[in-house]
Amino acid sequence: MATAERQIPGPDDDSRRKLIITVAVIAAIAIAVVFYFLMRASGGGSTEPTLDNAIRAGSPQFTEFQSKIVVDDVEADEAKRALGDIVMSLHGTVRNFSGRTLNGLEITAAVINHQGEPVKQRTVVVIPSRQAELEPNRTMPVQIMLEGMMDADDRANIRMEVTAFRFK
Repeated sequence: MATAERQIPGPDDDSRRKLIITVAVIAAIAIAVVFYFLMRASGGGSTEPTLDNAIRAGSPQFTEFQSKIVVDDVEADEAKRALGDIVMSLHGTVRNFSGRTLNGLEITAAVINHQGEPVKQRTVVVIPSRQAELEPNRTMPVQIMLEGMMDADDRANIRMEVTAFRFK
């Protein structure tokens, strides 16, 4: 019969085990930090799409129709993510009292601080990307997500406003 040799761990084996565990813990922490910064950076690097050939602030038509294309009943919900930041969902109702069909609509949503400055804002093209057009005297719900706010941010108010539109 063959005898099985049993080796008693010596001081070298114990130190190797501690070294491997230490390296594994440091690698896990480094990977977690990299993912954290990648998730934080992903929200701020992209540019928002804009509405082409649209009527914008400063034009006489914008002034004429601004009061007839409005966002009402603006409310916000907020949730905390596992990364520690806050996501806010702003939603409201767009009303078209212009007498003309809209085939393009751009809206800016913002969280405002006590000084009236935006903490976070985002501009979204809601027509035609979410629905093809909005006929006269009709409404449509709009929801815009704002990400990356912290508990320390001064979140005093919310705002959604029409920044550009285009008629059929």
